[in-house]
Amino acid sequence: MIQQFVHSLKRTPKGLFNPWFHRDIEHDTSRLAPEIRRKQLEMYLEERRDRAKYLFIAEALGYQGGHFTGIAMTSERILLGHQFANYGVKPSHVFKSEIPKRTSREKVNLLGMSEPTATIMWGTLINLGIDPYEVVLWNSVPWHPYNPKKGMLSNRTPLANEMLAGQKHLKNFLTLFPDSKVVAVGRKCEQSLSELEVKHIGVRHPANGGAPKFRAQLADLTAL
Repeated sequence: MIQQFVHSLKRTPKGLFNPWFHRDIEHDTSRLAPEIRRKQLEMYLEERRDRAKYLFIAEALGYQGGHFTGIAMTSERILLGHQFANYGVKPSHVFKSEIPKRTSREKVNLLGMSEPTATIMWGTLINLGIDPYEVVLWNSVPWHPYNPKKGMLSNRTPLANEMLAGQKHLKNFLTLFPDSKVVAVGRKCEQSLSELEVKHIGVRHPANGGAPKFRAQLADLTAL
């Protein structure tokens, strides 16, 4: 079921990067990079089947996060263990079936890409004592919207048609975890879930100064 869902993500709207089926020729380590990211996503989701209590849905994949890990709001620096000393986040918090791998070349970033949203999200989960295997992270637009003038190492706001294309996959994603509470991280996701008539709770996106409110909202949410 998980593999079928991941395979369904293959067809990609024009102008978006698909980390599980596209290769970033300039920045990927090898032609095997998409396969690595695909397997990492499958392990991440599979290890949370029948355990997830919360689904945190944000807007879209970013170049510092899922572009190279294949997992929403999760950076290579987390997978490689470089966020443990400061934030207490271990690679085993993401998945345990295999040793995580980077897919970006070291020349891009020696320690692996680091995403502020990913750091805040995972750091908050661990700090609050939330079992990371009871949380699944995802995006309304599962692919990475990049600015064609700036290249793959850039982000942009998803277009209306891209948000619409993501809704089909968002609906299918929710069926994988039918008993979990759905949490919208940011306004864009709230809009998608509302259009799908999915019951959800909205929280502030941690980016752009939203981290304090985001942490407080998660503390209140998980205390219920």
